[in-house]
Amino acid sequence: MAEDKYNLKNPAVKRILQEVKEMQSNPSDDFMSLPLEENIFEWQFAIRGPCDTEFEGGIYHGRIQLPSEYPFKPPSFMLLTPNGRFETQTKICLSISNHHPEHWQPSWSVRTALVALIAFMPTSPNGALGSLDYKKEERRALAIKSREAAPRFGTTERQKLMDEIHEYMLSKAPPVPQQSSTKDSEEPTNREGEDQSSSQEAANAEQLPNPAVDENPSIGNRIIEEVPEAPVNPNPENARANASREFPARGSTNQVLHNPENMVQKSADDRLFTWAAVGLTIAIMVLLLKKFLKSSGYGAVFMDES
Repeated sequence: MAEDKYNLKNPAVKRILQEVKEMQSNPSDDFMSLPLEENIFEWQFAIRGPCDTEFEGGIYHGRIQLPSEYPFKPPSFMLLTPNGRFETQTKICLSISNHHPEHWQPSWSVRTALVALIAFMPTSPNGALGSLDYKKEERRALAIKSREAAPRFGTTERQKLMDEIHEYMLSKAPPVPQQSSTKDSEEPTNREGEDQSSSQEAANAEQLPNPAVDENPSIGNRIIEEVPEAPVNPNPENARANASREFPARGSTNQVLHNPENMVQKSADDRLFTWAAVGLTIAIMVLLLKKFLKSSGYGAVFMDES
């Protein structure tokens, strides 16, 4: 790579060239990524499907667009190989992408991002932008098909680089796992519209800016504040205590009241209490009547007549 044609005073260019050297000197069997010769802010990559998942054995190509403020701002990612987890030719939403700049850290790199992307493959999409939720059988079939060749996309230079990366990944990839049924090897319905021409996407790719040959952007002194992570594992004791407050344990008062025998006994006790209250009320009224008669003199007349 001819470094003399780039603006080496640009801190982003310096950082990218360092990452290119590191990627070439320390290659991985799980991924491969290199920038375009004409624009080092645009990288082509390929990742290997994680083992023990429906993506195992697959080779998935994509592209990374680095911002002119890199590494202080995160890159954007786009998958080009149909995979059943992420939409193709669409910027996907991940915590390491430009959709969540608050999570990005300047210490991360293209290598770090590719390792995270592999880890995201078997996770649940949860409705994230650019995510898909294909069945496992469909994803396995796409993984097998992905080994055939690199996808067709972009200029001749891009395609040449993608083919070279594909050959490298294919030489490092293990054999495709044997499927338990023939259904897994069937090609899924083309749900992403892969039959459409990619000429429009290639034209759009030609219009991407190349900050490496532009004037040095003003980055200045930036203060990167780490976002505090929310606790993921709550205290088990507190969780059990909260659950006991919300949901009564077995044998509680609520269950006792719903016991038929207890309800009959409670009904009998209620009737006995009612009759006792009525008798007490009558006795009090009689006493009050006698006291009234005695105080008014009717009691004495009654005594004389008797």
